[in-house]
Amino acid sequence: MRPPERQDFDAFADFCADATTMRFLGGPKSRSAAWRVFTTIAGAWTIEGYSYWSVIARDTGRWVGRVGPWQPEGWPGTEVAWGVAPEFAGQGYAHEAAVAAMDYAVDVLGWSHLIHTIHPDNAPSIRLAQRLGSINEGPTSLPDPLGDFRVDAWGQSADRWRARRAAA
Repeated sequence: MRPPERQDFDAFADFCADATTMRFLGGPKSRSAAWRVFTTIAGAWTIEGYSYWSVIARDTGRWVGRVGPWQPEGWPGTEVAWGVAPEFAGQGYAHEAAVAAMDYAVDVLGWSHLIHTIHPDNAPSIRLAQRLGSINEGPTSLPDPLGDFRVDAWGQSADRWRARRAAA
């Protein structure tokens, strides 16, 4: 995992254009719309000092997805979010990266509570949230222009996360 770099954009744009991947993330995006999201993520690194990392496959150097701490203005909480390209789904990348991102959010950023905003029909992300030890804390709202998205906040306290980590 590393902050996004210019060379990641083509794979990121493909990720954003994929209808299945983007089903619960606002729908497919054009390349120019994907660029604006990509630069927002990169800009958050400069302004906030954290954002999504690019997840890179060690063996091939290919861009796998984006995972990391996320809390733009008006967000309903301190989120660790994930998304992987369809060819990497179900291979453990999202879990491994989400664990590292949650550790970072708790240990480095000092967040006391972690959420994942997930559409109620997004079964794969719900399963990952449950595997991470998060519970459904109920419906929440995202800020404009995402206010019409249906999402639940899956979350847990930093203490719960530390206890799970220590037991593992």
